[in-house]
This record gives sequence, structure tokens and C-alpha cells, in this order.
Amino acid sequence: MSTTTTTGLRELNLVCVPVADSDRAIEFYVEKLGLEKRTDVPFGDKYRWVEVYLPSGTAGIALAPPPPGREVTPMLTGISLATDDIDATHAELRARGVDVDEAVSRMGDPIPPMFWFRDADANTLMVVELPES
Repeated sequence: MSTTTTTGLRELNLVCVPVADSDRAIEFYVEKLGLEKRTDVPFGDKYRWVEVYLPSGTAGIALAPPPPGREVTPMLTGISLATDDIDATHAELRARGVDVDEAVSRMGDPIPPMFWFRDADANTLMVVELPES
């Protein structure tokens, strides 16, 4: 079986999330969410390239400045993070001061239980319950 597409693509590497303040974003993603900072390098005159990952993950989130001349605009990122226990994760993130939805959404099969949360720049991410198989 081929490990690349016909165009040569082989894996999801990073998803970029625009952030206004790298230090504030690192504090949120590392301290509040528990992700690992694996890359933090300066570039340009005043920017930093920061990558965070789940401890066992290979796809990361790049916490990057917006394009030159643009402000950070909160966005629905499309990022979905998985947990084995949606209720425990919801309660833990709420206890850590994360802006989470009031309640876990339970729409029924085949949609897994889920909730949304906002990062320090009001970007929206999702957590879904996907028990280990």
C-alpha cells in the first residue's frame, strides 16, 4: 500500500492558528491544555514560530502570527482533539479556566459527544469523545 497520494502528500503535519501574543498562546496551549512545545524559534524582525503537540501526537498546531499587515481575527479552526472521557475532559478544562461550552453536546449516533472551547485569542477548537478501540 502506498504511503503517499498521487500528488506526493503523505501526512498531516501542522495546522496553523493565528495568535496575537506567542507567550500568551504558549501559556494557554501548554499550561491549560497540556500540549508539549516542541519548536519555538524567532523569525523575521519580531516573530516567533511555535509548534505544540499532544504528547503522543505527530500532527501539531503552529501558533503563528497573522500575515503581515493583518490583525488576528478569531476563527473556527476546524481542529478536533480526541478524548476517552468527554465529561472528565470538559470538567478539567473548565477547572483550568478554559472558555468551554456550558455543556457537552450529545447528538446521538453516529455523532460522538463533543464540546467546543476558545483559546486565548478566541479561536474555537473542538473536543470529541473517541474511546480507545
